[in-house]
Amino acid sequence: MNGWLIYSDQDADRNQAFIKWMIEEAAQKGLQLTFVPKEKITIGIRNSRPVVLLQGEEASLPSFAIIRTIDSMLTLHFEELGVKTFNSSHVSEICNNKWKTHQYLAPHDIPMMETFFLKGVDFNPTEAPLPYPYIIKKVDSRGGKDVHWIDSVEEASELAPTLKDQDLILQQPAPILGKDLRVFVVGQEIVAAILRESSSNFKANYTLGGSARLYPLSPKETAHIERIISLFSFGMVGIDFLFDEEGNLLLNEIEDVVGSRTLSAKSSINIVENYMNHIYTELKNSD
Repeated sequence: MNGWLIYSDQDADRNQAFIKWMIEEAAQKGLQLTFVPKEKITIGIRNSRPVVLLQGEEASLPSFAIIRTIDSMLTLHFEELGVKTFNSSHVSEICNNKWKTHQYLAPHDIPMMETFFLKGVDFNPTEAPLPYPYIIKKVDSRGGKDVHWIDSVEEASELAPTLKDQDLILQQPAPILGKDLRVFVVGQEIVAAILRESSSNFKANYTLGGSARLYPLSPKETAHIERIISLFSFGMVGIDFLFDEEGNLLLNEIEDVVGSRTLSAKSSINIVENYMNHIYTELKNSD
């Protein structure tokens, strides 16, 4: 069983150790995993059928692809050619767009903050659907970037010109600021949860200077998270939650191309081994 591990060149430069780790763990399961830069792949239609070109030549396709770049159309193209993908195009499309994530999960009674979708070109600071303060995020923001706390119409007006070409969500702040929970999931299993906290920023990201520690989930929290998991066919993701006044979980977002730096720093859990075990089982079951 041979697979492609697909990253953009830029992301690959920052994740060389993780790429090496994934290839080594795959080999332990008898999976031959080859790193392929996204920039060398071209997808399209030739002779009325979908094709994948690698450096301009029609490629011999892998049996599976681990796609560690945000491109649901690329993932869908592989699926149309019979290549098993991790994560799937469905997960990529929904979970890389904060609005689609909230829209998809809201009918299933998943608690979340008040959230509104706006096109940046239509954003009117004097007619926002939420009172101040509120948070503005790009729908595809990651790692705490492109997330803005807005206290006044003046702040909103100053920011508005930079948002014209963006799809945005406006969100009510969580009752408890500077605290969130990332739950690592492989397949249908919860691997671990990490509590992230910041005393100086409403964003609790570990990479932005927050603290982090392993967090024991209660039975109630576990059942709540498993409800979300049941609505997807995940490969490996991170589900992020905020907290209400009583400490109950509020959905924030789902990370499709999730990293494990914090989990590795705060535990001895080998999530990549778990992931390769899951991929191996999925491939065997699909034979």
